[in-house]
Amino acid sequence: MTGREFCRQPRVSAALLTVFLLIVGAQLVNAAPEYDPYTVLGVSRSATQTEVKKAYKHLAREWHPDKNKDPGAEDMFIRITKSYEILSHEERRANFDHYGQMDENQPFGQSQHQGFRSFQNSFYFDESFFHFPRSRDFADSKYLLHYAQYNSDVLPDSHRRPYLIKVTSEWCFVCIHIEPVWRETMQELEPLGVGIGIVDLGYERRLASQLGAHRAPSIIGLVNGRVTFFHQAVVRENLRQFIEDLLPHRLVEKITDNNYLPFLSSWHVENKPSVLLFDQVPVVPLLYKLTAFAFRDYVRFGYVDQGETYNTRLLRQFNINTYAPTMLLFKENTEKPADIIQARGMKRQIMDEFVSNNKFLQVPRLASQQLFDELCPIKQFHRRRKYCVLLITGEDQAFVPGNKAFLAFASANSKEVLRFAYVYQRQQQPLCQALLQNQAALSPQVVILERRSQAGRVLYRSVIGGWNGSDGDKHSLHEQLELLQKDPAYLTSDTTLPELNNEMAPMFLIQWMNAAYDYFVQIYDDLLYSNWREMMPILSLIFSALFILFGTVIIQAFSDSGEDHPQKPKPKEPPTTEEDASSRASTTSRPPKKDFVEVTELTDITYTSNLVKLRPGHINVVLVLTEASKNALLRKFAKEVFSFSGTQTLHFSFLNADKHHHWMPSLLASTPEAAQGLGHSDDDEESSDYTGHVLALNGHKKYFCLFRAVFTGDDACDASSSSEASFSSTNRRKSRSRSRSQSRSRSRSREDGVGPKRGSGRATSLEVHHKLDRLGLWMERLMEGTLPRLRVPSWPSLDAPMNNTSTES
Repeated sequence: MTGREFCRQPRVSAALLTVFLLIVGAQLVNAAPEYDPYTVLGVSRSATQTEVKKAYKHLAREWHPDKNKDPGAEDMFIRITKSYEILSHEERRANFDHYGQMDENQPFGQSQHQGFRSFQNSFYFDESFFHFPRSRDFADSKYLLHYAQYNSDVLPDSHRRPYLIKVTSEWCFVCIHIEPVWRETMQELEPLGVGIGIVDLGYERRLASQLGAHRAPSIIGLVNGRVTFFHQAVVRENLRQFIEDLLPHRLVEKITDNNYLPFLSSWHVENKPSVLLFDQVPVVPLLYKLTAFAFRDYVRFGYVDQGETYNTRLLRQFNINTYAPTMLLFKENTEKPADIIQARGMKRQIMDEFVSNNKFLQVPRLASQQLFDELCPIKQFHRRRKYCVLLITGEDQAFVPGNKAFLAFASANSKEVLRFAYVYQRQQQPLCQALLQNQAALSPQVVILERRSQAGRVLYRSVIGGWNGSDGDKHSLHEQLELLQKDPAYLTSDTTLPELNNEMAPMFLIQWMNAAYDYFVQIYDDLLYSNWREMMPILSLIFSALFILFGTVIIQAFSDSGEDHPQKPKPKEPPTTEEDASSRASTTSRPPKKDFVEVTELTDITYTSNLVKLRPGHINVVLVLTEASKNALLRKFAKEVFSFSGTQTLHFSFLNADKHHHWMPSLLASTPEAAQGLGHSDDDEESSDYTGHVLALNGHKKYFCLFRAVFTGDDACDASSSSEASFSSTNRRKSRSRSRSQSRSRSRSREDGVGPKRGSGRATSLEVHHKLDRLGLWMERLMEGTLPRLRVPSWPSLDAPMNNTSTES
């Protein structure tokens, strides 16, 4: 072989390989024809939803695999169903019309499995070689859930039975792996009454987001509208136990020889019949729990283990056959069951029919509007006419004989057209007032009524003579019932009934505790299994609240520590006006940090530092007192100013008028406004009593605010100190000065907010503290800066006479 021939052979092989690839590519292209849902359903692109639905129903009946035996009927039916899912959903239909896609990733014009069919036809191996499913099984289509169907049907139905929901997608390989276990569990739980649902994550993203499922596969349990995720290994036993754990824990009560009598006798409290299930297994069967969950609002359920030795008396009393499960239903008679059922293979349908036919007592109590609606339905047409015979009675022991007689009458006259019930007048007062025409019933009354409308309109007739359970009452009631069945117009009265009170509703606190428990259980479950997508909003809220809380504490701690140390004075302070002293005091006021008030005495030593050279912006509150009134006034003074003692710009002092009797007249003499307000003349200034007066002194600005003591009569302290020359005077001069001061008492009370307290008798030493009764209000006005300010040219000397030179500040 020559070299030229050797080089030509690879070129021929490359050409053949290219031709082969082109042929395979053409086959793949031809194998994926364009998918058009409009063509499959045979409708135009402008077809309405009604036309699409009509075409779908027609094609579905024609190509249903149970009716059409064509080998391709199943595939055609799947294409018809898939096309209807696209065109019946507005968002998917719009996506297909604009982009030719049914979701973000999957093109509408390409089937997910047709490529493998092409390889099957060309190379003789099918998609099972890769363990891919041909398509979703036709049996699963009835379990597919949509957003509207879930909210309208499944969510309300979850209060009667639990749901097990699988979240899957088309290309989920783990979903394929768990499919056999899912089918086995579904075939076991569905006959027991568990609802089954499948959510396609690709098609129903809105529903998946509502469920909180963001990945496939996910298995969800739904009970009472509450979503719970399954986190265990996907095996049949774990899924069964998961459903059992979702149910309330006290649905079925264990019954023995010791507690069966209280259980059966509680019908008058619970207002429900009781069901006993006898079986030989030690644990309560799941089928029985599911039945109890479905009828928990109507019937109480108990379970008796036939294999236990402490149940022999119970088995012997009711003559129970130990070879097959037995159900006994009791109503008002606790010694004899009202109904019984026994079968080896107890089915859910049989149990539901057995309980639903006996879910009311012979004479139940109307304890809620729901019970009233079911027991006495509204008349729709003549053959479904129901008459409700209602006994209005009480809860006391005196009504028990009449109630028992009414129960015996109802048991002897039970008919399909009659429903007997009773109501407690105290519990349902609006209903009783409407039927008795607002008349109080001294004895039990019987009312026959027929409901006519949903709004509460009824026709009724009261039985004449009331009800006490005698034979005459029974005969009269029986005659009226016979007349009613012959002539429906016998009911002559008409009224509108209000809605009944729900006597069995739990208290608000119990409802709140149950809701809080469910909420914390959900949070714990999300934290345990790291469902961070759902927990992020809650965690963000918690951390934000903690940040605000600790930030506030830290800022408060730093501000308090800064206040403990004195601040250095600024080198340059802007000039302040005369009106900002009190406002500055009010802005720096804080709660007191001590449990006492420091009050210093103004003496020759402290006078200059506490008044004359007082720092700018600071105010000294001075109380004027005498030796006799010192203890009483200081206690009252400390009590009144305690709430203001935390202010850093306020200081508290007292002035003993017995030691420095010239200072107060000298101060008032330098301020004509104050002297005129007090009404003192020059000849009696020294004889005036200033005990209980309080002054707020601003030493830097040279002004003061005056609090005049509350008038209490002639103080005892004045009498005790009458021997002193500075305070002795005749009764004539005192009465003359007091008459002049009393004439201006009303004007002074309006000016200072303090009015004289007039009295005819003499005040005792115990009443001296009343001079400061309104000091707290005056202090509030001082902090607000609304008190009148009396200015002085200079502060008088502490012991200088009135005419001497004053001390310069």
